[in-house]
Amino acid sequence: MELAIRFLESCNLIMQHVSHRNAVVPAIAMTTEKRSSRVQLSVDLDLPGRQIGELRFRWSDNRCPLGFYASPVIKIGNSNYPTVMMIAGIHGDEFEGPAALMQLSSMLADKEVGGRVIIFPAINAQAMEATSRVSPLDGENLNRAFPGDPDGGPTAMLAHFLESSLIPKCDAVIDLHSGGKASVFEPCVLATRTQSTELFERNLDLARAFGLDYIWVLGSYNDDRSLNSAAARCGVPMIAAELGGGGGVDPAIVERTVSGLMRFLAHSGALKGNHGFASESGSTLVEISSAEQNLHSPARGLFQRKFSSGQFVARNQTAGWLHFIDEPDRGSIEIVFKQAGLALAHTNRGMVERGDMLALIASPVES
Repeated sequence: MELAIRFLESCNLIMQHVSHRNAVVPAIAMTTEKRSSRVQLSVDLDLPGRQIGELRFRWSDNRCPLGFYASPVIKIGNSNYPTVMMIAGIHGDEFEGPAALMQLSSMLADKEVGGRVIIFPAINAQAMEATSRVSPLDGENLNRAFPGDPDGGPTAMLAHFLESSLIPKCDAVIDLHSGGKASVFEPCVLATRTQSTELFERNLDLARAFGLDYIWVLGSYNDDRSLNSAAARCGVPMIAAELGGGGGVDPAIVERTVSGLMRFLAHSGALKGNHGFASESGSTLVEISSAEQNLHSPARGLFQRKFSSGQFVARNQTAGWLHFIDEPDRGSIEIVFKQAGLALAHTNRGMVERGDMLALIASPVES
């Protein structure tokens, strides 16, 4: 009997301890949410003129145990309004955007900037050094990391800093991408369809000003962990761009990008005068509304592509053939398009794995 009583008393003490621990969890969680960013800028965005510096974050690993990692930042302008942020290098194997921003920064004189322009030519600098889509520091994809975490890994910290500290300061944002090593895109501008009709229209206005033939509307199929979605949550007008790809730097695309960036700045009010970069019109709106529109490889093999990005394709049209090089006696598979539409992108790989993207197909948006 005495043993039974002691056992019950022990159980009661354990339950009291558990109850006490549970009672303090909400307070801890609330404290965590209020923690500030560990990321810092070495430039003062409020000072006039041109400044060149770094975005720094501490991350202790074997390569850099007690120092910091950095990404370059260029700030141009003499006032705080309007503030425009230009970003490239979120993925480290996409080079047209970084090249265009470096060329643009050398073209802009402080006297031409009517507001404040913040340029990150390689926001994910460690990924670019490694020519890698994801960060070599933690293996994470920055454009799938928003809203981020101030106490997370390098990618989460960077995403949190952008969404919580920089985007809210801006009147317009642009994010430059390409297909990287893995794919090739028809040059297009991306505009997010937001819950606010007014914000969506402002996104479309920026996209039209950039001046490419196609505007890819990001609707319900868009990933809400992207920079586009971060800007939407902040209520800030924003566009992205897909600019070729293949792992190199296409000179014609870079020149078109620089011209588009100048039109973007002029439209945003960040340039004094229009400098001949008036907004263009006539872009076609397209959208991917379902995964079924796209093509993915059904098996491992050699993909013989029969189409190109920028081409309109028909349903049941041959997209290519999948050959089984390591099984020569196995019959090749014909791959056909499931739906008609614009081929926004195609794979840049010869040998593909099961599940690899072969084509992104977008449908025209009905007005």
